[in-house]
Amino acid sequence: MRLDRYLIRRGTHSGKEVARLLAEQSVRVDGEIETSGLRKIDRFSRIELGDEILQAQEAVYLMLHKPAGYLSATIDPLHPTVIDLINHPLKDELHLAGRLDRATTGLVLLTNDGRWSKGVTEPKEEISKVYRVKTRDPISPATAAIFAAGIYFAYEDLTTRPAVLEILDDHQALLTLHEGRYHQVKRMFHAVGNQVVGLHRESIGPLVLAPLPEGEYRHLAKDEISYFIPDHPSRTFTVRPI
Repeated sequence: MRLDRYLIRRGTHSGKEVARLLAEQSVRVDGEIETSGLRKIDRFSRIELGDEILQAQEAVYLMLHKPAGYLSATIDPLHPTVIDLINHPLKDELHLAGRLDRATTGLVLLTNDGRWSKGVTEPKEEISKVYRVKTRDPISPATAAIFAAGIYFAYEDLTTRPAVLEILDDHQALLTLHEGRYHQVKRMFHAVGNQVVGLHRESIGPLVLAPLPEGEYRHLAKDEISYFIPDHPSRTFTVRPI
């Protein structure tokens, strides 16, 4: 929304009055004087008119090291959820930007900003996600080429985007995806006759989980947050090569 329209919709000022207040440098947005009514704002913009705070909703962006046994959910009557690991006054407003299975460990993101989380999870944004995979059977050297070519999922009637597989040893590999289909890693290995017995998400885009301890979380820095805004210049970040 535009700043001038926001101020008008509050119902206390006309368009002329808003223009005057802006010209008189009476309006601050995120702590800075704003004189243009065309300034784009959202529900997390801090807006002040003189000494009055009109809006000050806090935006929260967290990364968490999810342990096994926790659901990627906000509430569940039977199992502990990742929200149970969060100690924040706005924890009840948070949602997950991408989920992990209960047995899967690793990096998850939580926020109360729906527009931001969409930038993390939308397949078209092509955010890289790196998983450390353990398998039941030895990983065939041919698997990397198969994953790079894409695997057809009949249920969705689609072929997965090219994925990068770095084989570490007979039963371990790093898999880089640029989408997040339902149980995608397990289904890809199942398609080549193998079974995933351990799964850990190491990174999302430029966010690397290590050295965050298991069960702990931290707030994201400004540059980390801005990376997940569509069309941001930092999208030139490249994933680990094989």
